[in-house]
Amino acid sequence: VQLQASGGGLVQAGGSLRLSCAAPGRSGRIYSMGWFRQSPGKERTLVVSIRWGDASTYYADSVKGRFTISRDNVENTVSLQMNNLKPEDTAVYYCAAKRAFTPGGFAEPPYHYYGQGTQVTVSS
Repeated sequence: VQLQASGGGLVQAGGSLRLSCAAPGRSGRIYSMGWFRQSPGKERTLVVSIRWGDASTYYADSVKGRFTISRDNVENTVSLQMNNLKPEDTAVYYCAAKRAFTPGGFAEPPYHYYGQGTQVTVSS
């Protein structure tokens, strides 16, 4: 299952970007969705996620107060609004979906499906 993500691009520090991703198939089969990011030489890490059923959210400390994840049950999409972007936010962002609960819940890997990745570049 390949997730379809959109958004990303180049922005100056302090600017904003919005990423969107379509949920795979019927969203009733999804436990949670989230966004990972990976910058050169670093591991891919989960930065935000949302539990589909009740919209509970998780944010990594590095993005708290700046990023907002939301989901649309009608359109079956998840969006990531990124404000006050910093150069250290530069990375490839991957949309991801978890099909069922795993120990650690929606705030931890593993995630089962990933998108192709979209580049976010923040210039200083």
